[in-house]
Amino acid sequence: MSSRTEIQDLKQDFLEYIEIERGRSIKTVENYDRYLNRFIQKQNIRKLSDITNRSIKEFRLWLNRQESNKTVGVGQKGGTLKKNTQNYYLIALRTFLKYLVKQGYKALAPDQIELAKVSERSIDLISMEELNRIISGPDLNTVKGLRDRAIFELLFSTGLRVSELCSLNHDLDMSKDEFPIRGKGEKIRVVFLSDEAKNAINNYLDKRDDMDNAMFVQVSGKGGKSVLDKKDTIRLTPRSVERIVKHYAIKAGISKKVTPHVIRHSFATDLLSNGADLRSVQALLGHANITTTQVYTHVTDKHLKDIHKKFHSNRKH
Repeated sequence: MSSRTEIQDLKQDFLEYIEIERGRSIKTVENYDRYLNRFIQKQNIRKLSDITNRSIKEFRLWLNRQESNKTVGVGQKGGTLKKNTQNYYLIALRTFLKYLVKQGYKALAPDQIELAKVSERSIDLISMEELNRIISGPDLNTVKGLRDRAIFELLFSTGLRVSELCSLNHDLDMSKDEFPIRGKGEKIRVVFLSDEAKNAINNYLDKRDDMDNAMFVQVSGKGGKSVLDKKDTIRLTPRSVERIVKHYAIKAGISKKVTPHVIRHSFATDLLSNGADLRSVQALLGHANITTTQVYTHVTDKHLKDIHKKFHSNRKH
């Protein structure tokens, strides 16, 4: 006799639905599974009717009181769990209930779950002068330096996520100024190459001496030659690129935390400050929702202020 409960069967149906019908990534499915399991286990949910306003309220209180360094999820170090992190659990539960209602089950209405209010998101930024110091940091007399310069130029030219950058192969058609990239949710968008990025990539690939398929690979410390080190691939990982960016930021004398995502921010803010509209930047970044891109409105707000100051007539006396 199966020991599976009704809610476990329904959860499995839901996870298969979002993976197959909705095309969500395996990572997203795993996250939903983890968030839902935490709720089911903590509130001892066995059947659909156990999901009530009371059980959700109790779970929210429990989430809100959790120390962030516990196994409940990824939050901040020290203090209680971030509101954003708490919302991941609530969003998963709301999406699960929405699926059940759509399938004809008598379930709690999803809109009865309100998300925790979060403060307006801020983004880490560096100045263009600081970015230029980082980009000019690598030693172009070594393969490693050529690789690192190519990474920086490509990140700033395209606004790629670090995972997207690491997924690239060296057979990229460098005769064109653009190429397609598969991003979050398996969505494909087109990104564009600057002359600086194309030159940096070509200079790096010309000096490569390995046969690995990856665009960006590990190189040895001495002489800058590629190393296999008993691995199937020497493709750089996102963590490796994060370490590279951090190294050159420190070398450039920048005290604030600099990551590949900060360079992605620089890409977006540079476009907006030079007159690009938010919808275009949304498409270039691969954001599914415009609200994600609106974190950059502080840039457009300043741009509007400058326009107002320049073009709005002073009252004539």
